[in-house]
Amino acid sequence: MKLKQLNLQSFRNYQEMTLEFTEGVQIFIGENAQGKTNLMESIYALAMTKSHRTSNDKELIGWDSEQTIIKGVVEKRTNTVPLEVQISKKGKVARVNHLEQRRLSSYLGQLNVILFAPENLNLVKGAPSNRRKFIDMELGQMNPVYLYELVEYQKVIKQRNAYLKQLSLSKSADYIYLEVLTEQVSKLAASILRYRLDFIDKLEQLAIPIHQEISHQTEQFSLKYRSSFPIEESMSEEELYQELLVHYEKNKKREIEHRTTLIGPHRDDVIFYINEKEVQTYGSQGQQRSTVLSLKLAEIELMKEMIGEYPILLLDDVLSELDDERQTHLIKAIENKVQTFLTTTSIDGIKQQFINPPKIFKIQGGKVI
Repeated sequence: MKLKQLNLQSFRNYQEMTLEFTEGVQIFIGENAQGKTNLMESIYALAMTKSHRTSNDKELIGWDSEQTIIKGVVEKRTNTVPLEVQISKKGKVARVNHLEQRRLSSYLGQLNVILFAPENLNLVKGAPSNRRKFIDMELGQMNPVYLYELVEYQKVIKQRNAYLKQLSLSKSADYIYLEVLTEQVSKLAASILRYRLDFIDKLEQLAIPIHQEISHQTEQFSLKYRSSFPIEESMSEEELYQELLVHYEKNKKREIEHRTTLIGPHRDDVIFYINEKEVQTYGSQGQQRSTVLSLKLAEIELMKEMIGEYPILLLDDVLSELDDERQTHLIKAIENKVQTFLTTTSIDGIKQQFINPPKIFKIQGGKVI
């Protein structure tokens, strides 16, 4: 998979611009606050229909404009597809082959991207919500069914939480509607859990040898999915569903008291281990960075395994956060394999690491010079 062309109209500090890309590595170079990360963000938004930097879509719209339009041409193994994401103050529209998609979930997966940015280094030490988002964004690109069920799950959780609040304020408790919502939540949660458990298992199998190489065979890496209620990783979807029903029933009074759903995928976490010790708690900064690097490189291979071709890799100012050895591992892993977009303030020490010369774009004031 390759992004052949990118066209921006009123995106952040870019008024209008069209760029042509080649295979291999593309480097956006320039001083800070000139628009390098904005370019990365536009490619991410073309793939995901939203930013990785803000939850407010309106921030993407250029000054004094009513809308922003991001267009791209994606070359896949079997065909070439024009994509378009249009974001206005009224909402967003996504098009594939010039045809508007009724659901954004049907658009996702047309352009697969993996982003590696400095904030990803907080994946290990950050809040559980960071790790849930990591799973949802990557798995959602590869599996549209998972994404659809996740959206439905979030809707039903919202309804269930509102009804739990209503029950907590009511003198007479009518549990019939709660049981209906609980059954809906349990079915969706069981399916989401099964997808997540399979994803984590595959990711771990790919990350183990990568991490061994990075650590020179001195560290054993592993992952564990931590559920908000007791489960076995081998449980079927039906077994997970039945277990959820049991635990929702057990926790019914507590959930009414707290006015919120206390069990389910929205409460889960992923724990990283090196030599059987939690990296979050006991890992050094170097081990935490190696963990994230191992995960990102494993993601690339997992996406290739699941969709049949490599994704596009976005490296937003991340090389400056890695030491020389980890930089070398990263570059060796992607060389001649993955189309890569990289931002940096200095080309020194980067260009010579690539066997094939990268294509360089100099960015200044929202323009390529």
